[in-house]
Amino acid sequence: MRDTSSLMQAAAPETDAPSAAVPSSSGAMPPPAIRRPTVGFLVSHPAHFIALGFGSGLPRFAPGTVGTLWAWVAFAVLQLWLSPAAIGWVILVSLPVGWWACTLTARDMNLADPGAVVWDEVAAFWIVLWLVTPAGLWAQAIAFALFRFFDAAKPGPVAWADGLFKQRDAVQVRWWRAGFGIMLDDLVAAFCTLLVIALWRAW
Repeated sequence: MRDTSSLMQAAAPETDAPSAAVPSSSGAMPPPAIRRPTVGFLVSHPAHFIALGFGSGLPRFAPGTVGTLWAWVAFAVLQLWLSPAAIGWVILVSLPVGWWACTLTARDMNLADPGAVVWDEVAAFWIVLWLVTPAGLWAQAIAFALFRFFDAAKPGPVAWADGLFKQRDAVQVRWWRAGFGIMLDDLVAAFCTLLVIALWRAW
């Protein structure tokens, strides 16, 4: 008689709730089910809300770009209420908070580097905007384009940073390490963006 329960498990789509792992016939544990980001997942924990960029990471198409756009708008709002020094403190706090939020969210999604996690883009682009300010709209748009290029294409040092904390074992992921890796490559992308802008201004 065929094992219908194993057939049903193999055919089951990704769900919002984690399923219990069932050992295979060889005794090996299969990778845990991946959780898709939904509105329910977003509001189920403060870490999810932060890591998913207050919902900007939910779109399935180009969540990193949407998250960076949200960061741009949020920075403009912060400028209305806070001084540059106060914004600097906000950014400083956003880094360890982002590490914590990205770690917990990646763990709860059972994915070492989820595309929906965009707080890394948010914090990194805030650094770019903070350091290039004062800057007009066109200068900020150039900074946006440069940052998205470095973050998406990952040339040179960005690719190095992205691969530094990659983990191949889907069952025994070190989640704090994964969370740090999520943040690191975007910070390097921000550094590369600022370096290009500095060279452009010097020229």
